Amino acid sequence: MAYAIPAHEHRTEIVVVNSRFITTIERADSVEAARAFIARQRAAMPDASHHVYAYRVGGGSSVIEGMSDDGEPSGTSGPPTLAVVRGSGLGDLVLVTTRYFGGTKLGTGGLVRAYTEAAQTALATLPTILKVPKVLLGVELPYTYYESAKRVIAQHNGVIESEEFSERVLIYVLLLQADQDMFAAQIVTLTAGQVTPIVLEERPL
Repeated sequence: MAYAIPAHEHRTEIVVVNSRFITTIERADSVEAARAFIARQRAAMPDASHHVYAYRVGGGSSVIEGMSDDGEPSGTSGPPTLAVVRGSGLGDLVLVTTRYFGGTKLGTGGLVRAYTEAAQTALATLPTILKVPKVLLGVELPYTYYESAKRVIAQHNGVIESEEFSERVLIYVLLLQADQDMFAAQIVTLTAGQVTPIVLEERPL
């Protein structure tokens, strides 16, 4: 399944009643990557009052989410930040809003609004790219099927990464994961059941 993800690290800032809210977004392909990014933000701005975060790893129906109020009153920052991230429809994303306290308390409602606005502002200008899962397949077949197999590969917009020629020909084909089953079925039919493509590697992007 294809879904949008951050193209690169992105940062915005808003000021609410003298408090600075610095929001930084980055791509995170795993929970470990998200946590590492959160740790880097803490280290980069150690004198900040709070580092509120939310992340969504994965896309579609397979998503791992996490969030933290990081010392703000419970429910005033982490949950609204995650709600904005979730509403964006993006995946593989970690967002950290770093707050420098400006001396005036905002109250629970004010905090919810401020953290919501901070996340919305960052996501509104975030450059994104489409994550399209691909697979690398190995197709080993007799030479008699070589040209026909290449035509099937072209029909599926597959890319031949390399070829090995010995007693049989081995073709390494990169194509969209969504096309994998149909491609394999055509190769099986083409070779009268003699050849079945083998998945060698899954590539998320």
